[in-house]
Amino acid sequence: MEIINPDLNAYAERHSTPESTPLGEINRDTHLNVLMPRMLSGHLQGRVLALISCLLKPKTILEIGTYTGYSAICLAEGLERGGKLITIDKNAELEDRVRRNLVAAGINDAVDFRIGKAEEIIPTLQGPFDLVFIDADKVRYSLYYDLVIDKVKSGGLILADNVLWDGKVLETSPDKDTRAIQDFNRKVNTDPRVENVLLPIRDGIMVARKI
Repeated sequence: MEIINPDLNAYAERHSTPESTPLGEINRDTHLNVLMPRMLSGHLQGRVLALISCLLKPKTILEIGTYTGYSAICLAEGLERGGKLITIDKNAELEDRVRRNLVAAGINDAVDFRIGKAEEIIPTLQGPFDLVFIDADKVRYSLYYDLVIDKVKSGGLILADNVLWDGKVLETSPDKDTRAIQDFNRKVNTDPRVENVLLPIRDGIMVARKI
């Protein structure tokens, strides 16, 4: 299911701040050379992530799911001077490409890029985090949420990507990934520790503010 008409999406992109040169190059390289390029946040969602980060001015960001580094670079735009972004990905094959992209974007010194399983790394992190972005294994979304919620400061944000899952969240006989997203959306929406809104941008972004 197309969440938004492609022509309207293209119109929205044309009327949004353009990608920086490094982001444009990552976008092109990912689509040409990396499997499943649809996993890339892309222009419009990237500008949304950057805008949220710039409004929040976080000192600490945690990203779960790096892919080729596009979203990390967008999120880092709002970091306070001296701030740190920790990003985790289990795909070691993309490590060299990610590190090149971070250097090209000029943010390598602000990023702590870790390869491994997020469910093992997150418990070792101290926090508190001002901003968390979840964009990894959909089956573990609820687990990641449970692992980070107590590490997010009051007033901090948890963002989660793909929460509309190509519209499959409307299905009554879902597969395991879809069911996991449905369960995650329900968990966040009924959690008294947060206030939340599900934005129908691209494939859906859940925004939860810790009270």
